Amino acid sequence: MRTIDRDGDLRLSGLERRLLNEFQNGLPLSPTPYRDIAQKLGTSEALVLQILARLRQQGVISRVGPVFKPKRIGASTLAAIAVPPEQLDQVAAVISSYAEVNHNYEREDRYNLWFVITAQSQQRLDAVMRRMERQTGYKILNLPLIKQHHIDLGFPLWC
Repeated sequence: MRTIDRDGDLRLSGLERRLLNEFQNGLPLSPTPYRDIAQKLGTSEALVLQILARLRQQGVISRVGPVFKPKRIGASTLAAIAVPPEQLDQVAAVISSYAEVNHNYEREDRYNLWFVITAQSQQRLDAVMRRMERQTGYKILNLPLIKQHHIDLGFPLWC
């Protein structure tokens, strides 16, 4: 079970920690990926799905799914918005509500909200960015990929 310690820090069970650590990268490519994960963890598919649903509902994880190499399938871009600090959470929630966004994060700079947008085509990507701009009232800085570098975004969880 997920618990919070006296200091308010997140604590995960051993199974939750293993699930998140071992499958941040390398989601099984099979018709039954969650069953395959469960077998490797020595538990049931139902429990794996229950844990993932609960962790997503509680905001511990944002999504489970593949991340494709840029320009291999569809279109993607790195984007940023300059948002007044007092509106950052509200604008971030709007950005996160789009299925085309798999994460966003705050940076200490004029452009303080950064995110990646992925869509099935460049036309769809452009339409999503226009809609985001209308909805948030802020202009998006579009930073399309020019040269690809691989960065592993997996982080070991020690809690």
